[in-house]
Amino acid sequence: MPPVQAQSGQTPPAQTPSAQTPPPQAAPGLDQSAPLLPPPASALPPSDVAAGSPAPGAEVPLPPIPMLDEGQAFEEAMRLRADFHREVPVALHLTAEQQAQWIALARQQVEQAGYVIDRPQVMIVVDRNPAVQRLCLLLVMPGQADWQVIGGTRVSTGTTGRKYYYITPTGIFTNTADRLGYRALGTKNENGIRGIGAKGMRVWDFGWQWAEKGWLPSREKGQIRLEMHATDPDFLERRLGRTASEGCIRIPATLNVFLDRHGLLDVAYEQKAAVDRRFRALLRPDRTPSPLAGLAVLVLDTAPPPADARKTAGLRDEAAHRAPANG
Repeated sequence: MPPVQAQSGQTPPAQTPSAQTPPPQAAPGLDQSAPLLPPPASALPPSDVAAGSPAPGAEVPLPPIPMLDEGQAFEEAMRLRADFHREVPVALHLTAEQQAQWIALARQQVEQAGYVIDRPQVMIVVDRNPAVQRLCLLLVMPGQADWQVIGGTRVSTGTTGRKYYYITPTGIFTNTADRLGYRALGTKNENGIRGIGAKGMRVWDFGWQWAEKGWLPSREKGQIRLEMHATDPDFLERRLGRTASEGCIRIPATLNVFLDRHGLLDVAYEQKAAVDRRFRALLRPDRTPSPLAGLAVLVLDTAPPPADARKTAGLRDEAAHRAPANG
């Protein structure tokens, strides 16, 4: 999604913006099609709104979050791993050393952030290092239990040197029910590009975030609406594996469908869908939610200091070194 533009020389406000922050103006040449949102409850016929509604003032309890023991979690992770390699043909082959490196990096960042893992769940980890540009799905466990890799793909994060293009921020971002994501309409901009993918592709919304302006040497910060979504399947998906976005996380279409079908970021949405028609309308009717569903995306950066920028990170597969990405 396009970023909020601050006037040159302005100091960004110290506080984090609320969900009421007005939408930014889009930069020229970007897909400005409206998102495919489910209708608000106020727009539904009275009979539909009333159906299944509790008495006024009554609180509807949310269903419990699935909780697996260690053995069940490992079994479910094995099933997801098999589904991943069957349903995501662009999946990368990760060596045992690379898998261990992903797990070590994620553990370190989670501990430093003080983020609590209170149940076995899937976490998505993205390395924004320009020499890596990879995503990895991890099974993360409470305490000292072993973590496991489910699979990985190429991605694209924010790039530098182009006006209005931001560097994807690092940190842990969660898909909570405070925000309602949407689906792509599949419409093309004036350049014939479907910026967030084909019709029906899921867009996960992580709210307003501070990000560095990639076109300014000062790396002044501004606000962007951080999202994770597919990209144009005809022209841009082949370029995944290099920095390219305005600040969001671009993923392959097959990974988009995999995450959506298995609900791997939708643990809060599944709860909310039990009491809110808008969330039910957004989620796939043919979904099979995994009991390992989580809600967190961790963005980290393994890029070396500038003096060592010529060195490549160990997470990038050898094939990518031998030949540049297509496109």
